[in-house]
Amino acid sequence: METEEFDLKHSDYMEWAKTRSQAKYNLATSGVLECSFEELGTLPDDFEMRRPPGYTYEPLQQALAEKCGVSSDRVVTAIGTSFANYLVMAALLSPGDEVLIEHPAYEPLLSVARYLGVEIRRFHRRMENGFQLDTDEVRQLAGPRTRLIVLTNLHNPTSVLTADSVLREVGDLARSVGAHVLVDEVYLDAVYENTPRTSFLLGSEFIVTNSLTKVYGLSGLRCGWILAEPDLARAMWRLNDLFASTPVHPAELLSVVAFERLPKIKERARRIVEADRVLLNNFLSQQDEVSAVRTEFGTTSFLRLKNGDAELFLQRLRTEYETSVVPGRFFGMPSHFRIGMGVNTEMFSEGLRRIARALAS
Repeated sequence: METEEFDLKHSDYMEWAKTRSQAKYNLATSGVLECSFEELGTLPDDFEMRRPPGYTYEPLQQALAEKCGVSSDRVVTAIGTSFANYLVMAALLSPGDEVLIEHPAYEPLLSVARYLGVEIRRFHRRMENGFQLDTDEVRQLAGPRTRLIVLTNLHNPTSVLTADSVLREVGDLARSVGAHVLVDEVYLDAVYENTPRTSFLLGSEFIVTNSLTKVYGLSGLRCGWILAEPDLARAMWRLNDLFASTPVHPAELLSVVAFERLPKIKERARRIVEADRVLLNNFLSQQDEVSAVRTEFGTTSFLRLKNGDAELFLQRLRTEYETSVVPGRFFGMPSHFRIGMGVNTEMFSEGLRRIARALAS
């Protein structure tokens, strides 16, 4: 068992992603190619800057409720998934509370918890177990001070899917100690066939965050949302009063257009991701120096360098081979690195070739 205490008020990963992740062959991405206006389709005729008063923009609220299969009073809009995660944690947690967070984990989830002054304990997803969620370890960690259990599904960085039966076990554990379960589902729609329903529908202890960013290539709209029981949803709306008067209305209008065309947008992304996955699987089959848990879905893969210093290898990959990936240290696993699919298959193919050359040398 691990306990973490930090006094940091920033995200190391986000600073790296914004300033040092770019390269000619950029495999450090986490979402699909940005959708253009042409691909989005016809823009609204009434493209107003002025937003109707109130907390919600009704057409967007209804589109989200319909997509998720919930009533609109259980939907809170937010600026992307990361801010949605912040609103959930800030609404539920106070300094000194205990939160359980998976390992490896998306670093901003940890940074938010540290900023809020809570005690962080980690439950492990281990490579030898296919990075599956271990409910026995969660059970050992959960106690009377636990207020929140945090996980991602699909798992970031591995793209491993957690079954509803496992999530129900986690929900039962949370309920037994009076806690909630936060599930970040921003990658879940990258299960293209038989996409699972949102885990919010599994029970009132679940809270879910999501957005149109990663799977749909609509990051620029910053259309994120939270699914929560009505009382909690109202608390999050009120908490957001501290940060913003109203959302960017043109982005709300375009988000409504996107929801009308979501299947078509999703299919566009699927073609790119699945072409890249074929290349990735061929690459992994030919390499002895790296290994990974392979999945049938998702836009990311988490590779382990079997020998040598991964940090030095990634530095050389970037400077000598003009190729970037995400260092595993941002996920607490320094011998690993994450690569992203779904942007440009030609670029992805050349990036893999350069990784192979760097490994061979």
